[in-house]
Amino acid sequence: MDCCSEMYRAYIRILEEELKPAMGCTEPIALAYAAATARALISELPEEITIEASGSLIKNVKSVYVPHTGHLKGIPAAVAAGIIAGDPDKELEVLSDVTEEQIKEIGEYMASHEFTIEHLCQGHTFDMIITLKGKNHTSKVRIADAHTNIIYKELDGKVLYELDSSEDNIACESDHSILTMKNIYDFVQSLNVDDVRPILKRQIDYNMAIAEEGLRGSYGANIGKFLLAMDNSIRTRAKAYAAAGSDARMNGCELPVVINSGSGNQGITASVPIVIYARELNSSEDTMYRALALSNLTAIHEKTPIGRLSAYCGAVSAGAGAGAGIAYLTGAPYEIIEKTVSNAISIISGMVCDGAKASCAAKIAQSIDTALLSFFMAKGDVAFEHGDGLVGADIEETINNIGCLAREGMVGTNDEIIRLMIK
Repeated sequence: MDCCSEMYRAYIRILEEELKPAMGCTEPIALAYAAATARALISELPEEITIEASGSLIKNVKSVYVPHTGHLKGIPAAVAAGIIAGDPDKELEVLSDVTEEQIKEIGEYMASHEFTIEHLCQGHTFDMIITLKGKNHTSKVRIADAHTNIIYKELDGKVLYELDSSEDNIACESDHSILTMKNIYDFVQSLNVDDVRPILKRQIDYNMAIAEEGLRGSYGANIGKFLLAMDNSIRTRAKAYAAAGSDARMNGCELPVVINSGSGNQGITASVPIVIYARELNSSEDTMYRALALSNLTAIHEKTPIGRLSAYCGAVSAGAGAGAGIAYLTGAPYEIIEKTVSNAISIISGMVCDGAKASCAAKIAQSIDTALLSFFMAKGDVAFEHGDGLVGADIEETINNIGCLAREGMVGTNDEIIRLMIK
């Protein structure tokens, strides 16, 4: 791929848009961002708070800790934090500058105010409306389809900003339909690493830091520590470090991560195993950055037909991306990389998303383990064939088949998961 071509530049833009820093699980942080935006509109503390949220959003906020709240969980904690201490200009780092005094205020505000939560069902799996009513003003902010995608602002009944909500309408998002596995590989091969160095270095720095913190501290189920207690092989370390990052992130650690496809867990999964393997293999920095670009873009490509939230565990896509990146680090040709991704998503696409919580770390470990198995199979010239379940005639058809399964076929599964979680 010509590094001066429009497609090359588009692939760079996709990485720039998708690999953003975020503090805490992105769903509660999106709620905090919406609340902070609505609070800024009325310029006063609201007395009445109404949160309308899609089922998938409720599912992903229910059991996860919100950073800088004094270890509080759930929708009210996220919204209260945004109201009291959020800086909307920082988007997914909206809670990065909370003071100790504000943490105390968040708890007091939650205790003294009622938070009305309603199920929002308007055709978007990712959807929220925050309505704040103060003594003098009322504001409303709606985010849909992506974590910082504000599609509606209202103050005292006057519409300030509105996008069409009839379908996915994500402001400033590049066209992801241009992604294919072969084009991703060609992009990586022709990549001028300096074009992505700032983005990927930040991902390495942030995501390795939270992985190491997860192994130092005690977070959630400590999946990373349990894995390392079993053995210290490179295969186990790749799983353990990624799992430890999720251990910390899901259970109150206030370090930021660089996300992938709107998810910190997916960002960790797509990056940490690459760094661990690159260090083990003494890969050059150039090769590591190319492998990271391949892993991240593969994960984004897989997630594009699925959507931001579904009943399909996003760690599967990111794990397959990591498998592709690890294959690249070993010098594997495109054919092996393609088979690795196809094998991985064929094996483990039954893993469901039942919300953000401690067990996500174990799902990440399982996804990476499956990706490594898939790579070893591919090296041995073993790949599932067309007609084996959802395996298509080529990798693009397989990815599209999985996308249809996750986005359309698992709607009922997602509804049932949500019903069981909030009954």
